[in-house]
Amino acid sequence: MGGAVWFGYVQVFTKGLERLPTKVCEGAVERDVAIQTLPRTRTAEESSERRGQGEDFEFHCRIYTSTGSILTGAARVRDAYTQSWLRHYGVNEGSEVIRVSTNGVQALAALDDSHGTSSVYLACVPGGVQAEDATESYAIVTEASIVGEGRVSGAALRQAVTDFAYQLTQHAYELAECQAPRDLPEDLPRYKAGG
Repeated sequence: MGGAVWFGYVQVFTKGLERLPTKVCEGAVERDVAIQTLPRTRTAEESSERRGQGEDFEFHCRIYTSTGSILTGAARVRDAYTQSWLRHYGVNEGSEVIRVSTNGVQALAALDDSHGTSSVYLACVPGGVQAEDATESYAIVTEASIVGEGRVSGAALRQAVTDFAYQLTQHAYELAECQAPRDLPEDLPRYKAGG
């Protein structure tokens, strides 16, 4: 009897994320990333929004839980060189961030045990835009974070939020119709242990 009650409790009160579609936010993000990042919850909802086009393009994704935790991210076309992006996060001032890069895709995460904040940079001249119109260089810049408690903390949280940000970046890369498209890596390199 006790086992049945426990099974019923788990199914009703902790499986909210598992009830989301396999891919959330217009198919941009694997549900498993949300499950790895957000705490167990009774219910969960997802929402997404596209805004603008060309150099004004944005794509937003949010996953809400009944526990109050939210996984949120936005991919935007920006006029920014890699160095401008890095300076924005204080990388050149010795701030507490870790970075990975591969095949022209760069990601960073803040070194904070309790908050997951990550950003991904990917060069992209969006469809219908002339590259010479940029003062620097066009790119998709994605920012993602968790609001509230996460299922994990430290390095595991940073990695999960970065995975979320990268999946948003991949989706935005297609939606923005980036010129001279290229194959993107399926996953980014893992942050090194301790990072």
